[in-house]
Amino acid sequence: MLFLLSTVIMFSQRRTCHTGTKLQELKNNIPGFTEHHQDVMSYIQNPNNEQAEFLRGPNAPTVVVTIPVVFHVLYKNATQNISDAQINSQLTVLNNDYRKLNADFNSVVPAAFRPLGADVEIAFCKATRTPTGASTTGITRKSVPSNFIFEDSYYLSAGQLAWDPTKYLNVWIGRFSDNQILGFAYLPSSAGQPFDGLCIGDQYFGTTGTASAPFNKGRTGTHEIGHYFGLEHPWGEDFSSCGSAANNDGVADTPAVDNPHYDCPTFPTNVNTCTTTANGAMFMNYMDYVNDACMAFFTAGQKTIMQNTLAGPRLSLLTSNGCASLGLDNEAAVKAIAVYPNPVSRYFMITSPQAEIDEVEIFNSVGQLVKTQKLTQTNNVINIEEFAVGTYYLRIYNQGQFVKSDKVIKK
Repeated sequence: MLFLLSTVIMFSQRRTCHTGTKLQELKNNIPGFTEHHQDVMSYIQNPNNEQAEFLRGPNAPTVVVTIPVVFHVLYKNATQNISDAQINSQLTVLNNDYRKLNADFNSVVPAAFRPLGADVEIAFCKATRTPTGASTTGITRKSVPSNFIFEDSYYLSAGQLAWDPTKYLNVWIGRFSDNQILGFAYLPSSAGQPFDGLCIGDQYFGTTGTASAPFNKGRTGTHEIGHYFGLEHPWGEDFSSCGSAANNDGVADTPAVDNPHYDCPTFPTNVNTCTTTANGAMFMNYMDYVNDACMAFFTAGQKTIMQNTLAGPRLSLLTSNGCASLGLDNEAAVKAIAVYPNPVSRYFMITSPQAEIDEVEIFNSVGQLVKTQKLTQTNNVINIEEFAVGTYYLRIYNQGQFVKSDKVIKK
């Protein structure tokens, strides 16, 4: 009985990522979102994604992509109003982890897995310009009442409204009412929504101040931003059995497991693996649940997904003037117009972060015009739910002038 009680207490104290719960809420509450999410994930998990060649190809406009970040601190007392130094410490961790410059890579990642480690070529900077062009420190601060539910209201007027989520990575820092939550982020299927970004408990943010062991090395931020750029947990969307459709993170070089790992396992271990191997589970990957000190890398396969995300759902981040602009030339700006996901069940998006566009025409396979729609947003939703299965051709215009052609497959 004592052993059982100890086990229950230990399990109840484990902190977890809340991303899956937030995803399920969207599926339950938004008609058609499940299909859209599946289409987007299939799109970004395709290792041969043609749109991503814009970033990977020999004429890629840059190597390292810089993402402007705004940090929103929502505090209930002075302790939770974390210092600039704590925020800066988190930024340093992100820039090291996403460039494979973290000092613990060789000591934490076993030799068998090191060749799979990837420099994701993403950098992060605190925003220097607000959406209206004013100077900023990249940090907002707001006192909230003691009964404020951080995980539910962070993005509402009671909390802090997001800065344009098509141009900034919004990070909200506060104190969760559920003490089992480390943080959560929204996957690319929610790109541009007012709640899009990530939330982190102040006790799990950065490496100083209120950050508390064993989550005081900034890896909750690294993990959650992985979700933001399209990565799932190694076991897929939920704790599903090995071999099931849901038990898949879409990454070929992360060994399949059916449950997370906690604390600091000893390498090698085949606990939770779907296939027993000499190297066992890749528990030291940033997307697992081990302690901060025991995770230290992304793989090349995970990098591909993040690049695909930056070439599609989060393309508009590339030309934000929040802190550093990609500065595309005209030809590159046109090439960067993204049509995704593809194939599609219900609706697809057209994103053009720099080239001006205002209208799309859609033609069926025999050349008949079947739809015309004005394009007024950075991320434009094009609904083709009523279309028959098949291939459709797009002509994209600005002020009556042809800009780009593309195609989309309705499945």
